[in-house]
Amino acid sequence: MNPTQPPYPTVVEILLVEDNPLDADLTLRALKRYRLANHVVWVKNGLEALDLIFGLTAVSTDPIHHAPKLVLLDLKLPKIDGHEVLRRLKSDPRTKTIPVVVMTSSHEEADLLRACQSGSNSYIVKPVDFDNFMEAVRQLGLYWLLLNKSPTLPQQSPNHD
Repeated sequence: MNPTQPPYPTVVEILLVEDNPLDADLTLRALKRYRLANHVVWVKNGLEALDLIFGLTAVSTDPIHHAPKLVLLDLKLPKIDGHEVLRRLKSDPRTKTIPVVVMTSSHEEADLLRACQSGSNSYIVKPVDFDNFMEAVRQLGLYWLLLNKSPTLPQQSPNHD
């Protein structure tokens, strides 16, 4: 394994890209409570998200490292913001069909418009109330993981010498 990469699991059902530990914890608890995904990876910034999927030195012909079934993406992230992560995912033919749900605290119309224009599959404003937050994650998981049909992307493991 490349020593500059964190040890990510080989299977990623949901990639949670969230810098707020409280929001990440609530999301992870809801997914676990409702048994919606066994393989959830949480990364804390946009750079880690892109690294997990593309690798540090990825070019358009390199295999993707991990193709999650769903990306839950915050917009206000350190290092690389969520808008740029979304743009990169949706502009790359290897990852453009991965559903990306923006989960943000932003009520700004400009953020909503930009996310939609960049190809987000859904835009959710995070509920402040605990029960509402848990229910929103439950419904999100049920729809995107159980009801929605997406093409399956091949899982490819990088070759590390």
